Amino acid sequence: MGEFVRLEVADGIGTIRLDRPPMNALNSQVQEELRAAATAAATDDAVRAVVVYGGETVFAAGADIKEMAGMDYAGMSARAGALSSAFDAVARIPKPVVAAITGYALGGGCELALACDWRVVADDARLGQPEIKLGVIPGAGGTQRLARLIGPARAKELIFSGRMVGAEEALRIGLADRVVPADSVYIAAVELVSAYRNGPAMALRAAKAAIDGGLEMDLASGLAWESQLFASLFATEDQKIGMAAFIAKEKPGFTGS
Repeated sequence: MGEFVRLEVADGIGTIRLDRPPMNALNSQVQEELRAAATAAATDDAVRAVVVYGGETVFAAGADIKEMAGMDYAGMSARAGALSSAFDAVARIPKPVVAAITGYALGGGCELALACDWRVVADDARLGQPEIKLGVIPGAGGTQRLARLIGPARAKELIFSGRMVGAEEALRIGLADRVVPADSVYIAAVELVSAYRNGPAMALRAAKAAIDGGLEMDLASGLAWESQLFASLFATEDQKIGMAAFIAKEKPGFTGS
């Protein structure tokens, strides 16, 4: 367990909890603790789905600017890849992952949310990539994941302007998936992924790999990738259980293997 990031596991749900008051600023220590928590969630068989949560007040208001302000090109060049790969560790968790967003998800906080499969957003939350106002650009996935999620034109407008969007606009443009009252965000996020706790874990892993990997390929390569993953599931116990249950008109009792 890290000082500022911890993985809490209960009833098949792993919560990656950011806890660096007051704004969960993402300094280099948080970055590495986040990587460790994501790796633990990915490899722990007791974790069947993941919630990334910053607490009742704020998700994450961005990078620690005081830490960055004095860095030169050489220093940031050495650090930038590590920051991006820490968020990528979250994106590569081979299980359903949802961000539970309260308060602000700005800059690196928005990029962390983009690394998740879904975003449940408080009705008074604000999201955005304001880096342009600091004379820089998003450097941990924002230009890439945001454009893939909401389209390049909308992503350019948000990144070029650096403006924040409210929850309803985020929902309208596809940046948010659900909007709920602020005091219900964590509960709603858990409810969203709870449906997958008893599902076929290997098939869920394959589905996520097929979608995420396919987005980086041309259609023919993506179809071949999908076929390979589809065929591989016939080596799993859950495939036998699922098809036998279908034939018997019963509810499958998946084991996750």
